[in-house]
Amino acid sequence: MAFAPMGPEASFFEVLDRHRASLLAALTRGGKESLGGVARLASSSEVLASVENIIQDIIASLARNEAPAFVIDNRSSWENIKFEDSVGLQMVSHCTTRKIKSDSPKSIQKFALILKILSMIYKLVQSNTYATKRDIYYTDSQLFGNQTVVDNIINDISCMLKVPRRSLHILSTSKGLIAGNLRYMEEDGTKVNCTCGVTAVAVPSNIQGIRNLITDAKFLLIVEKDATFQRLLDDNFCTKMSPCIMVTGKGVPDLNTRLLVKKLWDTFHIPVFTLVDADPHGIEIMCIYKYGSMSMSFEAHNLTVPAIRWLGLLPSDIKRLNIPKDSLIPLTRRDQMKLDSILKRPYVTCQPFWRKEMEIMTDSKMKAEIQALTFLSSDYLSRVYLPNKLKFGGWI
Repeated sequence: MAFAPMGPEASFFEVLDRHRASLLAALTRGGKESLGGVARLASSSEVLASVENIIQDIIASLARNEAPAFVIDNRSSWENIKFEDSVGLQMVSHCTTRKIKSDSPKSIQKFALILKILSMIYKLVQSNTYATKRDIYYTDSQLFGNQTVVDNIINDISCMLKVPRRSLHILSTSKGLIAGNLRYMEEDGTKVNCTCGVTAVAVPSNIQGIRNLITDAKFLLIVEKDATFQRLLDDNFCTKMSPCIMVTGKGVPDLNTRLLVKKLWDTFHIPVFTLVDADPHGIEIMCIYKYGSMSMSFEAHNLTVPAIRWLGLLPSDIKRLNIPKDSLIPLTRRDQMKLDSILKRPYVTCQPFWRKEMEIMTDSKMKAEIQALTFLSSDYLSRVYLPNKLKFGGWI
């Protein structure tokens, strides 16, 4: 059953429809339709066997009077990352590793924590139950110290076992929101309707479990900030631009928001656009959705959507729209360092228009938040800027 049409006339979406056709043609040309399939989840028996093998290695080391150690791929080095434009950033097959030794004062605590969380994962998988990262932290918050320690260890274990986190029966708490022309059913049978109203729907914590997704959306808009997302909701943007879907990860996206965007792309292959601040932080967030991050590069096939396009706010828009200088913000030293870092990344070579926009920012030494558009009018973003960008193909 299709959604009732409420938005603009069909002719409004002509450029979007052509863009979608070119995306589908590119998939077919490259024989890349397999990218639409999320990498296979490891079965429970495979995960249990992998954990058992690690424990057996520890026992074997002890039997030889050797100090056991975990060997973990180094997730924080660009040397271990390769770039493919069809996938994004991913780990090389033979990357450098680091050892977490049980006899080293520097790593003995981490060795013990990995062992503890491995035992918890084993019990979860064996009993077919699930826990959030937060649940694991609160089993012994004093021992773990803080949530970040738990998060990093879980990612290390996922990388070490070469399985997605979902296969470890560990879920993340979602912070993202979704609204628009989308319906689906959660794993427990709950039916969810995201049709735009004044409130949005929380991104589910079990993305792999959702099914029966239904939409006739013409595009998906990823909004960097919650404040901008809420403003678009208040302006009734989803209804005016219906059929469409809006998602926000409220800044740097959590794993579930990235998984959701990936699932929507894999399922529907509709154009996906980002609306971010014209600053290095916004560009970084867009890059995470599109090409992934270094720390999660071992799971790139499950998370990246290279088809994403940059809709706004473009640094070139600032001059084009005559946004006054007092609505802009000077780049800080940290901003410039971040910008320089992004410009050196391998994917920028295949994005000359991105490079040009970042060079405009560098030359002007200024950045702008999306809210700078309110100088033109309070609803300029939803009434003029986004509709014109979408109608006339103003993305890169």
